[in-house]
Amino acid sequence: MTTIELLVYADRLGGTIHNLQTLLDGPLRAFGSVHVLPFYVPFDGADAGFDPIDHTAVDARLGTWDDMRSLAGTRGLTADLIVNHVSSSSVEFIDWLARGTASTSEGMFLTFDTVFPNGGTEKDITAFYRPRPGLPFTAYQGADGSRHLVWTTFMPTQVDLDVNHPAALAYLRRVLQTLAAGGVTTVRLDAVGYAVKTPGTDSFMTEQTLEFARTVVAMAHEESLEVLVEVHAHYSQQLAIAPLVDRVYDFALAPLLLHSLGTGTVDRLADWLKIRPANAITVLDTHDGIGVIDAGPIGDKPGLLTQAEMIDIFARAERATHGHSSIASVVPEWFTLPHQINATFYSVLGGEEVPYLLARAVQHFLPGRPQVYYVGLLGGLDDTELFERTGNGRDVNRHVYTAEEVERALATDVTRAQLGLTRIRSTHPAFDGDFSWTAIGDDRLELLWTGTDAVARLTVAMTLDSPSLRIELTDAGRTQVLDTVTSVAAWEPPRALTYSIGRDRA
Repeated sequence: MTTIELLVYADRLGGTIHNLQTLLDGPLRAFGSVHVLPFYVPFDGADAGFDPIDHTAVDARLGTWDDMRSLAGTRGLTADLIVNHVSSSSVEFIDWLARGTASTSEGMFLTFDTVFPNGGTEKDITAFYRPRPGLPFTAYQGADGSRHLVWTTFMPTQVDLDVNHPAALAYLRRVLQTLAAGGVTTVRLDAVGYAVKTPGTDSFMTEQTLEFARTVVAMAHEESLEVLVEVHAHYSQQLAIAPLVDRVYDFALAPLLLHSLGTGTVDRLADWLKIRPANAITVLDTHDGIGVIDAGPIGDKPGLLTQAEMIDIFARAERATHGHSSIASVVPEWFTLPHQINATFYSVLGGEEVPYLLARAVQHFLPGRPQVYYVGLLGGLDDTELFERTGNGRDVNRHVYTAEEVERALATDVTRAQLGLTRIRSTHPAFDGDFSWTAIGDDRLELLWTGTDAVARLTVAMTLDSPSLRIELTDAGRTQVLDTVTSVAAWEPPRALTYSIGRDRA
């Protein structure tokens, strides 16, 4: 059976790790795995936990390592290994600034001179792939008056590691050992694509990056940890790294589904189904928004979608969100379009239940492990108030739910139907069988799982004026048809079946 994973911030759903476990043991028990986004010290830093001061400690406001081990007791547990950087307030960086070459952290942090020992030209520096506007350096001064241009790929307070240096590798190994001891079963390599800076290239997912990924994967496997890699880039780079790790994200699926629902066609989606990696984590939305760059052209590489088709996706999102997605989304340096849409997936589809459930059904029927983001599960619309307070575009998709809001959301058809899909994928025996798919005409797609005496068939119609889905489930000679939101929401497995909580085969 397939383990379905929930992606969540503990502080934004439940408030604490203990309360999150209560939800997962109760109304969200269909999820056999949970990815808890950074819970380290501090979980509420400038980048919502992705700027750890202490990557080996659970923030006491959320709980303890005992709480994490309890959470992992009956399910898979994924946590982030932030490989590219640490906080400028970390003990290691402060010690280096204070003691210089006498610090045990000497060499751990990447400086301009480390990458360009003989100097870097304007062409060299501007060649680097940039996820943010501006240049990737911040000036820091040591206690002895020494001046350093430290690489800061994302924010000035996120100082990059020199991942080729023994001090940085020793740091990452300590973190991996701590995570494994804390009950974590899978680590996500956050921002690994940016980790190695190689002059003469754009330094994103180069051969040197792949070699570093092999090193980290080997270190993680020594601790019996599976590895999920995060790569937001041209789809060919996802295909390149997929054989090197246990899991890779299918970020191309979301923009391809948005294209299909916006054009009434399935040909571009069908092209991806021919080549997508089977060891994928399938996602539609994440804490970073809706990844879209993965489907489009980059440089001289053609995409799964053309530039014009990508522009149309952003335009439809802008209309559906009344212009807000264009305000909240960020265009990387040297690019003309954002690399992600900062909006909830439900908002981009205008809050319409049928196309939303159709997209979720495709996600749940594809090979790999479906991962559902907590805001998407609860049918969340853009949190424009939070964005206005923080100025962070990604916060439109990072709502902080009260207990009352969770209770109301769990009673809605859109949430109940997604839980129905989770129950179907994690318990129906057909998903232990073989997968196949067929494009039917211009606007229909059939996804089929065939097992011993069991069949699960999803047929979706991308018809512009009336998109629809139909699920047929056959087991032991009995067939059920689910073709409405309410019928999917009501589906329950036979009593003899239990929710899958172990490693899955798909």
